[in-house]
Amino acid sequence: MTKSFFRTASIAMLAGVSALAITACSQGEPAARLAGTQVDNFLLVDEAGLAHTLKYNKHAKALVLATQVNGDETSRAAAKELAALQAKYPDAEIKMINSVIADTRETIAAEAKAQGFTLPVLDDEFQIIGESLGASFAGEAFVIDPKTFKVAYHGPVTAKAGGLDAALAEMVAGKPVSIAEVAAGKAAAIDFPDRAKKADFVNISYVNDVAPILMDKCVDCHQPGGIGTWQMTSYEIVKGFAPMMREAIRVDRMPPYDVDRHVNLFQNDENLTEAETKTLIHWIEAGAPRGEGEDPLIKGAAQRADWPLGKPDLIVDIPTYDIPASGVVDYQTPVVASPLKEAKWLKATTFKAGSRQGVHHILSGWLPKMPASGKGFDWDVNMGGYAVGSESNLAPNDWATYIPAGGAISFQMHYTPFGKAMTDTSKIGFYFQDEAPKYLKRQIVLADPTIVIKPNAARHHERSYVIFPAAVQLFASQPHAHYRGYASKLTAIYPDGREQVVLNMPKYDFNWQREYIYKDLIDLPAGTKLVADYWYDNSDNNPANPDPNKEIVWGDQSFEEMLFTGVQFRWVDETSDHRRDDLQKRLQDSQLFTMVDDDLSGKLEIAEIKSPMLEPLKPHFADMDADKDGGLSPAEFGAGMKMMQEAQSSRRNARNTGGQP
Repeated sequence: MTKSFFRTASIAMLAGVSALAITACSQGEPAARLAGTQVDNFLLVDEAGLAHTLKYNKHAKALVLATQVNGDETSRAAAKELAALQAKYPDAEIKMINSVIADTRETIAAEAKAQGFTLPVLDDEFQIIGESLGASFAGEAFVIDPKTFKVAYHGPVTAKAGGLDAALAEMVAGKPVSIAEVAAGKAAAIDFPDRAKKADFVNISYVNDVAPILMDKCVDCHQPGGIGTWQMTSYEIVKGFAPMMREAIRVDRMPPYDVDRHVNLFQNDENLTEAETKTLIHWIEAGAPRGEGEDPLIKGAAQRADWPLGKPDLIVDIPTYDIPASGVVDYQTPVVASPLKEAKWLKATTFKAGSRQGVHHILSGWLPKMPASGKGFDWDVNMGGYAVGSESNLAPNDWATYIPAGGAISFQMHYTPFGKAMTDTSKIGFYFQDEAPKYLKRQIVLADPTIVIKPNAARHHERSYVIFPAAVQLFASQPHAHYRGYASKLTAIYPDGREQVVLNMPKYDFNWQREYIYKDLIDLPAGTKLVADYWYDNSDNNPANPDPNKEIVWGDQSFEEMLFTGVQFRWVDETSDHRRDDLQKRLQDSQLFTMVDDDLSGKLEIAEIKSPMLEPLKPHFADMDADKDGGLSPAEFGAGMKMMQEAQSSRRNARNTGGQP
């Protein structure tokens, strides 16, 4: 039985013990002897929607996982004890883990709020981690040695003599744990139904059960011509990579689809389902048996098509570029003349990167004329983009983008040297439709070029938002940050104050840049704030961090940072024959203010003027505050920015004329 089966029942009995998941009570029998067992790495999401990886905190003196069950008094007492131990041993990292079938992310969050939990509760929704850990009862503690990732102590959280407190004291002091096993005592047992079926996992069929999952979720990348680093072309190859596959699934590295399905559903969801996850993990743990039957991968993973959407209506070569073997490459912004002799309605684009290793991303757009310099980026019409894992840009049915005849097509090319010099020959394919669509596809970017991330900050938070002046429908969103990006969330705040998270990314992965297409269009009324929250990891626990001791600001290069969420939408009051360019301009004109207004108050306080970009405003803040209320309204901020721009223009003119007016 799955968690979804119990969702209604578990909400109803939140105030009591989660009885459907509790099979019996231990009566002082010894706990299973688990000290010394290996604990493999994993990633789980907590009740607040943030991800936690077992091997993240490399400086911790001890790692503690303790089982939690909603409504269980042993668990509640354990949570209080754990909070006290975390305060007593700050060099230990302590978390709770909920593997109960009946407890959902929502009910876990409600229990945590009601009980005032101060430690995260990891949602082991598929029971994969608790099952492999050997967990069996409520309030059960596992102390893991971060040097070996073996269990150093196993027993109840609330044991007195020789219990968790004593084990942590010894580990933090660098001593071996004297008493590694303590009897369970009286505690509710947690049911893991798949444990009783372990002997049957050897019967999982590679041909009928495993290969279809691989064909559906993995082979598109892991086949000849795909972006995967190895190809799933036969059982023998898959078996050789099976241990790596198990680890990649446990840490949610594969499939690389990073948004949270507890928050929303998506058309292009490539995540494994609960059944698929358990099938693959249990098959691998059973030794990846071959079984009988013809191997589906031999024919099914033959060759990926050059153009997955079919042959484009128009292919445009992006100007070649010689990527050096090393160093830092500034963004390139080549422009080519548009070959369109008549206006077109753009339905989709697909990019074909010439060097998948060297091309980090491509953005493209239409300009009304060819720039004199032969370069340009500030385009009028967005034509989509490319990054690893996201090569095509599609519009919904009855939506399209209008591309005028003539003009130019501009590109932003982000190249990343990878140790080998190479000439990039990327292309863009265009897919048009003959008839005018019913709706126009629009884009807005929630960005904040004023971000400042302090050195060694593990969870630095930044925010940006927009206010829609009229009703819209959201189609897709794409979060983007760089090496220090940790997590991202997109929240709609309605005019009545109600909040709805529309996209949650518990763990951001810089290696994969995807556009997430909502399963159903999201309706937002006029006056809705769409808020992008980002968390950054500038600590040395972040393995991708180039230098945790640096203060980081906005920048194009990957070792700098960004807060950038692209949102695809349509104005409800706009059709192809009734354009609302006025609404788009109002939205864009308000953006600089909403980028800076971190507390969403509609007023800018001087503390929000924090980046090098806005430092020149500070000496003039009091003068800009016309009504002297201590904050800048959008109108006051706009007037101040206009004054600064005019002053800068005057100084430039003076320099250009040798100081003469």
